Amino acid sequence: MTTRRLPPIMTAAGLIALLGACAGDGYSPFTREAGAIVDRGDFGNATMNNQLVQTGQRSYVVNLNERFAAEVPSTINFAFNSARLDAAAMAVLSRQAAWIRQFPEVRFRVYGHTDLVGSDSYNRRLGLRRAQAAVSYLVAQGISRDRLEAVASFGETQPLVYTQAPERQNRRTVTEVSGFVQRHPNILDGKYAAVVYRGYVNESAGVPSTLTGGSLNGGSDAGE
Repeated sequence: MTTRRLPPIMTAAGLIALLGACAGDGYSPFTREAGAIVDRGDFGNATMNNQLVQTGQRSYVVNLNERFAAEVPSTINFAFNSARLDAAAMAVLSRQAAWIRQFPEVRFRVYGHTDLVGSDSYNRRLGLRRAQAAVSYLVAQGISRDRLEAVASFGETQPLVYTQAPERQNRRTVTEVSGFVQRHPNILDGKYAAVVYRGYVNESAGVPSTLTGGSLNGGSDAGE
């Protein structure tokens, strides 16, 4: 019996098909640059983020607020119908103060919230008292009052848990980055990394904030 051999053209076609199948699994050394297989899609993201910040396309405020929320608890909770800070709340605010001291250029707002028990007008006043209590504690920890704002409360309008019953998770304040202090000598001009580095060095060495109360003529915001 004679063995039939495939024509050379068929053999080449088969090789091409085989290479195509290899390329289909996401890797082909013939069509991709050297080292491409090690990139899972996030290579260069840090550089891209820095470029967006430097050019103003990504807000400094958003960037710092995301970091603040990731590194320290931004929320404290309260007992029913109370604006008194308990031990757990003071511990969280102390951690917030330590973080805030790293960035003397940055301002913060504290938003007060309540649960759904009671009238809207009463809850707005209660929520504002809670925000003011948190701000007062941060000031006692050495943060300039010019950098902190207790805003008009959201009252009962933004519950985390929607229930008409008393709910501790809804009785809270939330601290957020709001902007930068205008006319401060260290105001950011594309030197975000330098500010972060300086903050860590000063904090570890116990160097106090360079910002003192009343030094900013009211301390108005820039970049909100």
